Amino acid sequence: MQKLGIDFYRRDDVALIAQELLGKYIVTNFDHQYSVGRIVETEAYAGIVDKASHAYNNRRTARTEIMFGEAGHAYVYLCYGIHHLFNVVCNIPGKADAVLIRGIEPVEGMPFMQQRFQKEKFNSSIGRGPGNVSKALGISTLHTGLQLQQQQLFLAEEIQAPFSIMISPRIGVDYAGDHAKWLYRFFIEDHPQVSKHILNKTAIALQRD
Repeated sequence: MQKLGIDFYRRDDVALIAQELLGKYIVTNFDHQYSVGRIVETEAYAGIVDKASHAYNNRRTARTEIMFGEAGHAYVYLCYGIHHLFNVVCNIPGKADAVLIRGIEPVEGMPFMQQRFQKEKFNSSIGRGPGNVSKALGISTLHTGLQLQQQQLFLAEEIQAPFSIMISPRIGVDYAGDHAKWLYRFFIEDHPQVSKHILNKTAIALQRD
């Protein structure tokens, strides 16, 4: 697999990056447990101008500081004290853009993923939803700040069949007011690892390859 270069993440259009991450692969290799997931759902967060972003209005904390740094690093935070959510830092330093990975299709390392979920049978819940993405791939807050060029964690692309992209508002950001209506969520149409949500019924087709 060919790793995505830093220039991919360094661009100033976070929505376009979120869209183009669909179909790319996340590769992890922690403790000799090699796992690969194909990205099927993402959400874009436009840094300091986005009320749904942790970095809105230039909010800098020990947790969010990584968002203000170089592109192509992992930003992993704990949600509800339980779920580890994996984001990719984008744009130039100071902009604090990020893309949340909301869903993956397991590709390799399924026995490791199944073990992490302690499931007897493999099913589509593994990798569906942002908390399950990190759990499936073994990603935690311990990995926040990692550059996404290392063998233990990187994103890559590979030739694959075309797919249809859908777009909708983001999930669970009602607190962001009008910004909650931004069409910043992207997903592969009819994929079983995409979050089951009412927004899927009102999403629109962005493009058909």
